[in-house]
Amino acid sequence: MGLSDGFFARVLALAAVMLTLLSPSTSSNSEGDALYTLRKSLNDPDNVLMSWDPTLVNPCTWFHITCNQDNRVTRVDLGNSNLSGHLVSDIAKLEHLQYLELYKNNIHGTIPAELGNLKSLISLDLYNNNISGTIPAQLGKLKSLVFLRLNDNKLNGRIPRELTAISSLKVLDVSNNDLCGTIPTIGPFERIPLNNFENNPRLEGPELLGLASYDTNC
Repeated sequence: MGLSDGFFARVLALAAVMLTLLSPSTSSNSEGDALYTLRKSLNDPDNVLMSWDPTLVNPCTWFHITCNQDNRVTRVDLGNSNLSGHLVSDIAKLEHLQYLELYKNNIHGTIPAELGNLKSLISLDLYNNNISGTIPAQLGKLKSLVFLRLNDNKLNGRIPRELTAISSLKVLDVSNNDLCGTIPTIGPFERIPLNNFENNPRLEGPELLGLASYDTNC
């Protein structure tokens, strides 16, 4: 009887391990919740987000989502998808996100400061929308960022000096907004062409010795 009990105990233990391995991870669940929150904040007339089903815990099966081998979300590709609505701070829960592509939509509202917590982010493409408000200084924490394209929106305020600390930044475009103040000239800004700042009527030329001008019009 003891032998039999031991056998069944081992079978039950093995079954428990298998269930643990096959069950979606807690991280996948939280990432799915975050993406579904984004879906609810967007208007989607073409149903491009139809597959974003909250009953499917693992979002790696959803269209426009890419995951790594650990089933963590690394890409959200929703550029030119006829979406409107606004962004949500829950995006910051996608801890392994590398590419956030939401360009050429009709998204309004502001850029959540929480996006600065996406430490793995390589590309943030929000251009050609109707996003307003300021560029969050918290984006300066994105030390892996290479592409930051915010052009053709309704952004105002200064260009955050915190962005000068992103040594990996290769492409920055903030043209066609309503930014003001001066253009930084240090760090990655040394290699950004001036036409990437054009059509900001209140934005002045490059600042002197990296010192921002604090005029009253900004």
